[in-house]
Amino acid sequence: MKAIILAAGEGARMRPLTLKIPKPLLKVGGRPILEYIVSRLPDAINELILVVGYMGERIKDYCGDNFLGKQTRYIWQDKQLGTYHALKLCESLIKKNERFLVLCADDIHGKKGIENCLNYKYALVVAEVKDPRRFGVVRLNNDSSVAEIKEKPENPFSNLVSTGILLLDSEIFKYKADIHPNGEYYLTDALSKMLKDGHKIFAVKSTLWLPIGHPEDIKKAEEIMRERGEI
Repeated sequence: MKAIILAAGEGARMRPLTLKIPKPLLKVGGRPILEYIVSRLPDAINELILVVGYMGERIKDYCGDNFLGKQTRYIWQDKQLGTYHALKLCESLIKKNERFLVLCADDIHGKKGIENCLNYKYALVVAEVKDPRRFGVVRLNNDSSVAEIKEKPENPFSNLVSTGILLLDSEIFKYKADIHPNGEYYLTDALSKMLKDGHKIFAVKSTLWLPIGHPEDIKKAEEIMRERGEI
């Protein structure tokens, strides 16, 4: 099973740390973020597709063709036009009806939350946050399936957001994302179209989510990981 990891961004909010190091290789407790992500993937994942762009050669040099025991391939996203655009670049590597995980190379997650996605045909990992405006905001049905998802709304309809982990299959490529006012194409828009077309996407509760969005988040993550005995 494949995991597609979106790792092309410039990490502008992490500057000056990302002026010389790509964000996925920034270290938390002495280990790169990307290493935490891959080491917590379900055992069923045996192949990685890394979508790279900014300092992509650095990431490729670090990971090579086999990273932490998983075959590794690279797709180049020369222009950072959003998460849907990044995923669409991988379409030729996905077989018809093939399931795969999608993750962003930004954050540290709990292994169990990722594994629980595999219990469903389509799933996304969710968590509650104080300020959901910079995330994909989610509203659920009574059966824990997703009723609505919207990227970076000015007036969020809930505090529940997508953590950026999704279980999908080739069906997602049938739903083209529309351009966001900021010029990017978001995967959440394609997911909304899947939902309107009758597909069920189930929400899985995160067991750990440490967003690394600003330099100070590294220290916060280290403190939490240390308390958990994980570094």
